[in-house]
Order: sequence, then C-alpha cells, then structure tokens
Amino acid sequence: QVQLEESGGGLVQAGGSLRLSCAASGIIVNLNGMAWYRQAPGKQRTLVAHIAARSSTTNYADSVKGRFTISRDNAKNTVYLQMNSLIPDDTAVYYCNSGAVYFSSGSRAGDYWGKGTLVTVSS
Repeated sequence: QVQLEESGGGLVQAGGSLRLSCAASGIIVNLNGMAWYRQAPGKQRTLVAHIAARSSTTNYADSVKGRFTISRDNAKNTVYLQMNSLIPDDTAVYYCNSGAVYFSSGSRAGDYWGKGTLVTVSS
C-alpha cells in the first residue's frame, strides 16, 4: 500500500517561506520520480517541481524557478518542497506525486497522490 502524506502548508504573507513535506510509505522515494503539483481554485493542476529517480535531476515550472527547491531525505523517505519568496499566485493546494516523469514538453504524473496541503499566501 502506497501512502503519500503532505504537511507543512499554512498561511504566510507574501515574501515569506514554507517547507512542505511528503512522507512516503510503501514506496522508496529515491527510486521513483517524485513531484509536487499544485491546483488553485478553478484552475488546472500543474507541475511545480520534479526530482528524478536516482539521478536526482530537478526541474521546475518557470513560475517558481529560483524560488522553490525540491529535495529528498532518503533516510526519512521524505520529499520536501522549500518555498521561498512566496507570492499570492502561489496560493493553491499542493500535492505530492510518486512515479512522475519530466519532459521538456510537459510532465506526466505518476499513479500515486497525496491528499494535498493548502498553502495560502496573503498580499
């Protein structure tokens, strides 16, 4: 049984920082492509950040590049998303995804999703 449990969301003012965590069970995060997606109300769920299996190559949406960092702690089997310099457009529910593949033309989500954690950035 695969479980992905996000945590760390909350309310933050513009310019602030949050670190999201995705604790995984039933899967080894360093052997899977892992990704963070987000979905704002009334909008499509889109890729935020991706980290490749084993090689740990990372990719980011242009809107967050330079501000967000995805990483893994293999000992804790946890994936993180460090979010700095937050802006109101970052407001969304953030979802952890396992099995994701990144291509320059667009990502492909894997089969497993967390339930999401809400990030609200006030102006």
